[in-house]
Amino acid sequence: MRLADLAGSSLYALAYFVGRLPLRALDGLGAVTAWLARVLDVREARVARCNLAVIGPPLDGPARERMLRQTLRATFTGLFQTLRLWTRPERANLRLIGAVHGQAAFDAALAAGKGLIVAAPHYGNWELLNQWLASRTPIMILYRPPEHASGEAFLRRVRGRANVQQVPATGTAMRQLFRTLAGGGVVGILPDQQPKAGDGLFAPFFGRPALSMTLLPRLAQRTGASVLFAVAERVAGRAHFDIHIFPADAALHGDDLAAAVAAMNAAVEAIARRDLAQYQWTYKRYSVLPPGTLGPDPYAPGFVP
Repeated sequence: MRLADLAGSSLYALAYFVGRLPLRALDGLGAVTAWLARVLDVREARVARCNLAVIGPPLDGPARERMLRQTLRATFTGLFQTLRLWTRPERANLRLIGAVHGQAAFDAALAAGKGLIVAAPHYGNWELLNQWLASRTPIMILYRPPEHASGEAFLRRVRGRANVQQVPATGTAMRQLFRTLAGGGVVGILPDQQPKAGDGLFAPFFGRPALSMTLLPRLAQRTGASVLFAVAERVAGRAHFDIHIFPADAALHGDDLAAAVAAMNAAVEAIARRDLAQYQWTYKRYSVLPPGTLGPDPYAPGFVP
């Protein structure tokens, strides 16, 4: 066994142990971890604080701190819940889903047989969404490989379930995605991942220019595949999630790439505004600044909005 595989197996064993705790205990762990993260001002707390300081419309100081507490609690509770989802059978996980909104649009897109792109923002629990999608149809999931081989081995194990084909975002990924969509298949993409500089376009996101992927609109334009946005949203006060499926703006299929990217970001923002705390604000979404920008890096030490 390779060292990376051994390390991945060790990570899985730890996840398996934590995932056996009751949901109430996982919620408690999430709350305690969120408190510690804020008190110790760890990286996740610093990044979330910076993001919440620069998005528009601006939040005042007290509102921003309240949102930071809620965001960190949702983030770490979601992390522990994901360990449970990764190490339990799908049939047990799918019982956490209450209602499914918009399934008619999903079923119609599948029946059309022209290919389907499911855009799943970093909102709610996208791992549970993946399992729900895979329970309905085979799906190819594009992902960004972790920096360490052990993380790659771990993710391939926990996500390697029936009907799920994982494709790393490398040079050959585009051809695989095209083939799948051309054959009427389903592709899952996280539309709010920041691409490398030079691989995307800047478009507004919460009132601030953000380097944004062009992959999703290019796939939609060139293949004619349907595009739907989907999330697994945690229901307030309950230990379950609702699936929400939303149609995409027609601009995503248009010839104007800048307009398509703007429409994609607008759809992600509309979803995030459903419950700001459930969005992943611990991600450096604005770390690449537009060319010619004179403003400071929002994640630099001592940044003042």
